[in-house]
Amino acid sequence: MNTTIKRLHSIANKKERVIIGLMSGTSMDGLDIALCRCKNSGSKTEVKLLNFITMPYQDDFRADVKSIFSRRDADLEKVCLLNELIGLKHAELILNALKKWNINPSEIDIIASHGQTIFHAPKSLHGKSNYPNATLQIGDGDHIAVATGIITIADFRQKHLAAGGEGAPLAVYGDYLVFSKKDEDRIMLNIGGIANFTFLPGDKDAAKVFSTDVGPGNTLMDQFVQFHYPGNYYDKNGERASTGKLNSSLLKELLNNKFFETSFPKTTGPELFNLDYLQKAQEISETTTISNEDVLATLCHFSANAIVDAIQRTIDSTSLPKIFMSGGGMHNPLLVKLLKNALPKVIFNTTDELEINPDAKEAVLFALLANETLAGNPINFGEREGVPSICMGKICLPE
Repeated sequence: MNTTIKRLHSIANKKERVIIGLMSGTSMDGLDIALCRCKNSGSKTEVKLLNFITMPYQDDFRADVKSIFSRRDADLEKVCLLNELIGLKHAELILNALKKWNINPSEIDIIASHGQTIFHAPKSLHGKSNYPNATLQIGDGDHIAVATGIITIADFRQKHLAAGGEGAPLAVYGDYLVFSKKDEDRIMLNIGGIANFTFLPGDKDAAKVFSTDVGPGNTLMDQFVQFHYPGNYYDKNGERASTGKLNSSLLKELLNNKFFETSFPKTTGPELFNLDYLQKAQEISETTTISNEDVLATLCHFSANAIVDAIQRTIDSTSLPKIFMSGGGMHNPLLVKLLKNALPKVIFNTTDELEINPDAKEAVLFALLANETLAGNPINFGEREGVPSICMGKICLPE
């Protein structure tokens, strides 16, 4: 038997595994690195976050990735080169993080790498009947494995596509394993570039669980800030948006898209919600001359409105769930205020209440997915479109 396969077999048979989960989102502010201890698998899974850090990207690296992100006319050579470069960069950042934590790479069982999404194309977006759902994450797992010497599981979303899903969102798989609670309905709300949530019923019936994108989280606000305020990557603490005023005409046009009428689960991305989308909405609503602050305020209301509408379509008003927030949007006071005002009877918390750093949650998710690939079995989520009962990820060996 190949010695690395033998080691992989040994890791799969452990009661506990030390797994590094990686996440690099659409904001591209850096690489989230979550060092986790995963015990058991399936419904018996226990996870403990041992260390977490976001290793920031340098401006030139970020600009390189943004040059091909969500672009139909992306330079194919640049895509090819960055697939390798991102893998090497992520390996470098992992090794730097381990050095900060005074941990030897040999102490790590597995790396779980999400990669960097550069294009997301479900049928609902591309509209080409002869083509399947598609998504592309780059940052080659073999480069990470070889550079770190650690077995790496990567490219998780392709199995989801192959089994009939849209490649996103994947949160349902990890959320169900570790955040479900008997007799308490929960919504795990992640406000990243795109806002999504997982609904976890209190009866813990996997067939009722679902995860869905609901619309833009931070992506439109971030894109607008980056375009109009060079050197800034987001509206820190919603400061600019808080000085602006909601423009109802623009908000109405922003919400005028068939995506918001589509049933759950569904996915989307910056391929739809981008500055062109905003520009068209401004032209139709005749709001091209309003101030930047008013645009940002309206974009914040847009994100909040989409989230609230999706939650209201999900919950039974007689048994309101608890909402646990994660993602960068939870740090935007204006956005959180709008959510709480719209849902005054709902209890809002962050995943800190569940002993998971909310900024680390998505990286922890991929550690959980890798743990299931190694030691678990597919969870039966019922015969529902978009939620295939599968384990995900490709195994990359360092030798």
